[in-house]
Amino acid sequence: MSIAGTCAMNGLSLHERPSDAAGSWRIALPHSAAAVPVARALVRTALAELKHVADSDTAELLTAELVANAVEHTSGDAPIELVVELRPTGCRIEVHDPDPTPPGDLTRPSGAEPDPWQEHGRGLLLVRALSSSCGHRVTEQGKAVWFRLAAVPPQRGPRPT
Repeated sequence: MSIAGTCAMNGLSLHERPSDAAGSWRIALPHSAAAVPVARALVRTALAELKHVADSDTAELLTAELVANAVEHTSGDAPIELVVELRPTGCRIEVHDPDPTPPGDLTRPSGAEPDPWQEHGRGLLLVRALSSSCGHRVTEQGKAVWFRLAAVPPQRGPRPT
């Protein structure tokens, strides 16, 4: 199924601007836990449709973390926005939410080890560790939290003999 078909099926807003080697999508997601699997599916579909060279599993995981944080740590029912930009050099994914408060520990680790017995507290650590860069910026409606993944070099196979 195409990314447009996935969005239509889920009643989501999609603005698509594809080009030769890149694409850009801005998608409004519901302010609920249901947004997490939809966001993962949209990122997976976008990367697969364009045969993009960024690591899809990592992109899905980090997207899920940012969307889950946006849903959990912001109040109200304003939609969460997912922005996916695919470029030949990698991808950039942003999650917009209505709260301008910066995400804690995104660009600077707190120094404290996450409690292994707690369910929460590792999401931003994963974003920092697995992305090539990450950050946040204030927007007119709140903030955008983003990460970049560099393109994965093609795997080299054995040399023909």
